[in-house]
Amino acid sequence: MARPTRCRQIGQLPMFRSFSPDDIDDPGSATMTVDEYEVVRLLDHEGFNQEECASRMNVSRTTVTAIYESARKKMADMLVNGKRLLIVGGNYHFPPVDIPQNIKKKGDHVMRIAVTFKNGEVFQHFGHSEQFKLYDVEDGRIVNEQVVDAQGSGHGALAGFLQAARTDVLICGGIGMGAQMALSDAGIKLYAGVQGSADAAAKALAEGSLVYDPEARCDHHGHHHDGDCGHDHCAEHHCHGN
Repeated sequence: MARPTRCRQIGQLPMFRSFSPDDIDDPGSATMTVDEYEVVRLLDHEGFNQEECASRMNVSRTTVTAIYESARKKMADMLVNGKRLLIVGGNYHFPPVDIPQNIKKKGDHVMRIAVTFKNGEVFQHFGHSEQFKLYDVEDGRIVNEQVVDAQGSGHGALAGFLQAARTDVLICGGIGMGAQMALSDAGIKLYAGVQGSADAAAKALAEGSLVYDPEARCDHHGHHHDGDCGHDHCAEHHCHGN
């Protein structure tokens, strides 16, 4: 029986999740995993050697070498053959993150909903969100709520912030594919394409009646009805498998 693959520790989610040639209408695609991205980031951007990279990712040096070679082949395939590069998936986990001090602690049996927030409404552009309103739900009822300032900008930083805040579910307006990937990697379930009152949206989700659009993008806001308000949060210290 083959040995199970050791979970790789990731220090930072990718800020950008897809890269495409601009002179090809329908390029093929190559998929780089998040742990492959992390090796490239540490070695080529941060300037660490392979031993230091291995220590940070909690793997062996030979594993770093193998991951790096795989990532380089995918980047070469993209550059030489004009393919789209996607960064998603992999076998990795996040180190434990302390919750920001101004955010209330969440109970063990509580679902935490975050809503992109501006002037009481669901803000329509996730990547530019300056505030979130957090709602803690227990037994289908909102028991606590709090408005917090976002720490950082861009979908990678915002996904990391929401993860540190122990968010289970995000309600938002328009959102790009890269942001959706970042939230998925952070274990946060998404309800997009929502408009109107933030309080009303959170209440509807808690009650299982939220109107939303799973295909929403920043330039497209439709509506879809789904009563499923379950949450599949994967805590940051758990391993994300392929």
